Amino acid sequence: MNKKIILTGANGLLGQKLVDLIPQQEGFDLIATGRGANRNPVSVTAPYEYIQLDITNRDQVLEVIGKIKPDYIIHTAAMTNVDQCEEDRAGCWKNNVDAVQYLVEAAEKNNTFLIHLSTDFIFDGANGPYPEEASPNPISYYGESKLAAENIVLNAKCQWAIARTVLVYGLAHDMSRSNIILWVKQSLESGKSIQVVNDQWRTPTLAEDLAMGCFLIMKHNKTGIFNISGSDLLNPFQMAVMTANHFQLDKNLIQETDGSKFQQKAKRPPKTGFIIKKAETMLGYKPRSFEQGIKVLAEQLELIKKNVI
Repeated sequence: MNKKIILTGANGLLGQKLVDLIPQQEGFDLIATGRGANRNPVSVTAPYEYIQLDITNRDQVLEVIGKIKPDYIIHTAAMTNVDQCEEDRAGCWKNNVDAVQYLVEAAEKNNTFLIHLSTDFIFDGANGPYPEEASPNPISYYGESKLAAENIVLNAKCQWAIARTVLVYGLAHDMSRSNIILWVKQSLESGKSIQVVNDQWRTPTLAEDLAMGCFLIMKHNKTGIFNISGSDLLNPFQMAVMTANHFQLDKNLIQETDGSKFQQKAKRPPKTGFIIKKAETMLGYKPRSFEQGIKVLAEQLELIKKNVI
């Protein structure tokens, strides 16, 4: 009998990649959920079910999960705009912490394995890249909310795994989201000069790789905390130069600067990034390099141009 998976945040970037990936795998039935209508293309070859679910509504969460009794919940939905979280603290807590409490409660009642997505922003960025056992110390409200959610999951009386990730990039089906590669490409193509910081270090993660990492946790039934990110430690200036090189655009339009020149509501950790040895060893996780990631996006953009996807 196929294992049943409930996915939250199916309309988000990672959610979309999981909707593309899971129905193609044997032995799993996907029930994708989101707050509004389904924004994913409905595939005939790899069908899945979609239902609307507001994860901040406890009764709805308990009812839907109680009815479906899934084997797994992959929880990708969250409020991730770091500055917005700083301003709307109540909304941030409701989406990032209360919702996790309801999902854990439902998972415990229905003997469901919960896979929860977390972030490098639970760290202060003083000495990245971090292994799984590093001590968290968030410096933004977003980071605080994600750490509080992790602590709820850590104490859950059901099987659980936490997949921590860093700076996820990729193409959404409706092209509704930008990312550093698209921003640099579009700016340079229109001859616009851009300022890019060189003092924030990350291990950028291709959304398709993160989706595969989440799937591998489920496939191998592994519990615990896993760092699921890219392996290249880069700053945004380096990422911008690599993007310009790939698309053969004018690098002179990229001006190197540092974070002090930008006014942002929330503090950003200077140097995060993850050590991913555990995921590579225990899950067989193999992320693409940032250069390969640019190539993946370039190929997808070509297909979109030709109306293939």
